[in-house]
Amino acid sequence: MSVKRFNTNDRMSQIVVHGNTVYLAGQVASKAPGQSVSIQTKAILDQIDLLLSEAGTDKTKVLSATIWLCSMDDFADMNAVWDQWSIGGNAPARACVESARLATPDFSVEIGIIAAV
Repeated sequence: MSVKRFNTNDRMSQIVVHGNTVYLAGQVASKAPGQSVSIQTKAILDQIDLLLSEAGTDKTKVLSATIWLCSMDDFADMNAVWDQWSIGGNAPARACVESARLATPDFSVEIGIIAAV
């Protein structure tokens, strides 16, 4: 079975497709650093939509999501945006954990996705 990689550099690929499964790298709000968790979550979900499209799938096929928050105090704000994005009875299996810090202090949320093609 082949492995396809997209948006790849020496460190990582943003998208890896193996068989009928798409794995996205953890996404941060690269276009909204330092913004509120709500704004960062929206920016991340927009990025995820684009990456899934590039891989030939969409959010209705998301199987699993892992969400890292720097503070669980932001859980409700993140969920308010997530709930607007994850509609239509296609909610994935999901985990949300608190992480002391992410790649830089400008990021408060990161989301990793696994989806079907």
